[in-house]
Amino acid sequence: MISTKGRYALHVMVDLAEHNDGTYIPLKDIAARQNISKKYLEIIIKDLVTGGLLLSLSGKGGGYKLIKNPEEYTIGEIIELTEGSLAPIACLKADAKECPNAVTCDTLPLWKEYNDLIHNFFYSKHLSDLLTKKES
Repeated sequence: MISTKGRYALHVMVDLAEHNDGTYIPLKDIAARQNISKKYLEIIIKDLVTGGLLLSLSGKGGGYKLIKNPEEYTIGEIIELTEGSLAPIACLKADAKECPNAVTCDTLPLWKEYNDLIHNFFYSKHLSDLLTKKES
């Protein structure tokens, strides 16, 4: 299950993409537009900066902005950065030790197929896919 943290990270990234004019966007502006607690966003945005998805600038004129163009971010990388592995079972995580039961596990093919569906779905979608063209 994707938690609030992962969902809000997507909201932050979409907000920054929609307001991507080359300037740094203050966190208070993002929080107000997304109706999310600034305090909670501080935790999320720290992960996005540390993970290399955003640039930050402190002080007057500071805030946050995208490092790449919206079409260069996959939804999968954003979710995995904030949520951790999307693998449905521990033995399919990238850093998992080899399972001693893998050879005889009757359910492993099912989990692998499900894992591939999740991974392929989220990694085939880009931040730019979530941008809406607001017309009056």
